[in-house]
Amino acid sequence: MKTYLLALDQGTSSSRSILFDRDGHIVAIAQQELPQIYPLPGWVEHDPMQIWHTQLATAREVLARAGVSAAQLAAIGITNQRETTVVWDRRSGEPVHHAIVWQDRRAEATCARLREAGLSQHVRERTGLIIDAYFSATKLHWILQHVPGARERAERGELAFGTVDSWLIWQLTGGHEASTRAGARHVTDVSNAARTMLFDVHANRWDEKLLAALKIPPAMLPQVLPSSGEFGHTSADLLGAPVLIGGAAGDQQAALFGQACFSAGMAKNTYGTGCFMLMHTGQSFQTSANGLITTAAAQPGAQVQYALEGSVFVGGAVVQWLRDGLHAIKASSEVQQLAESVPDSGGVVFVPAFTGLGAPYWTPDARGSITGLTRGSTIAHIARAALESIAYQSAALLAAMGRDAVAAGGQPVRELRVDGGACVNDLLMQFQTDLLGIPVVRPQCVETTALGAAYLAGLAAGVYASLEELSAQWRVQRRFTPQMPPERAAELMARWEHAVAQTRLTQ
Repeated sequence: MKTYLLALDQGTSSSRSILFDRDGHIVAIAQQELPQIYPLPGWVEHDPMQIWHTQLATAREVLARAGVSAAQLAAIGITNQRETTVVWDRRSGEPVHHAIVWQDRRAEATCARLREAGLSQHVRERTGLIIDAYFSATKLHWILQHVPGARERAERGELAFGTVDSWLIWQLTGGHEASTRAGARHVTDVSNAARTMLFDVHANRWDEKLLAALKIPPAMLPQVLPSSGEFGHTSADLLGAPVLIGGAAGDQQAALFGQACFSAGMAKNTYGTGCFMLMHTGQSFQTSANGLITTAAAQPGAQVQYALEGSVFVGGAVVQWLRDGLHAIKASSEVQQLAESVPDSGGVVFVPAFTGLGAPYWTPDARGSITGLTRGSTIAHIARAALESIAYQSAALLAAMGRDAVAAGGQPVRELRVDGGACVNDLLMQFQTDLLGIPVVRPQCVETTALGAAYLAGLAAGVYASLEELSAQWRVQRRFTPQMPPERAAELMARWEHAVAQTRLTQ
């Protein structure tokens, strides 16, 4: 029986491929860096052909490392950086412009015009999002406005738009080969479509009013499918045999799925460069009153599923700043030892608002601050405060989610499942559980984004029979439980909120 699952994990800074066995164990990993392009301040781009070539190269490499042939793969799952926008010519297969990355802010003026046109409420109600240059819609509009002839070609049906999953599927199913482009699949999944700011997450279809407001021809858009199913088969020449593409999901929704958070009230936090917290809300579309957005969760079947999401802009990146900006450490791995050399932060509070504050504050003009310094403060206290800032921001997110859940008649989150690079830091995880007052649970496999994509593909291929089977397969590596008195945790959170307020007032 074909029981290997290949996850293609296309991220902002790298393309990775991870091979899993049926039990969710990692067999092999391959990775290549993805070059970043910065044409102007606030602009971030990728070369779509580099996205494709690096992703294909890692897929071939991981199979070679494992000694596994394409014929032994049950299916491929794709997970990807979300919101990043690609437009290409259907006949030539050539991108008409570099991919505009999710971090790019060039479309802020278009967002302002949409707000002035009174579309904020419509966007919130239909898409679950807020009007922001973060999402794909205004990036696509920019390409149509600024690439010569693009709008006319799009109106003639010559151009295709897609997020990174859609671009990869198109290439994998024949778009890489001129003679087979007619058979290439132009599809996406609901979790990626939900990040475009063009998708009605209630009806699971593109929103005509938003397409008209941005003058986007509907013919450009991919077909939207559930996150698990038949997205197509890879061309035989790519990996050596045709392979079912059985799953696709945006990276954060894939991580929620990989953490086996399948029902309302279950939540995960990914500790990466930023932090992304999602709480499953089941079939209930909940509009946040506390600075969060509503998004489609990975959808294994026809039933619509939702999640509340909050984003921290600077999570693990604060450790990179300690290394590269402050030169407090030589390697990121040294931060825990430095932070543990003092019993606490000595009253120092670090608000790492290097690029503004995300949810639940939404203060884009805020800048970082370090408060509470005394003559006795040392670099170790600052390092500890930097680590703690990741936990404080995540605690603020979970508190906001709890308020929304209770307002909707539900229950606050009872445990937080964690993944991402920084979750291996025991000091950080213990401080996180102390602030939250609930268990923080780290799984055996912290590559939950890729695992979620593999699980979605495995369901489509019949490797797994049900979500219950996947839940039983999820394994705990360590459970952190609160050791701090709740009163002390409340004092610390109040001190954090005071520091955030100072940061915002100084702008």
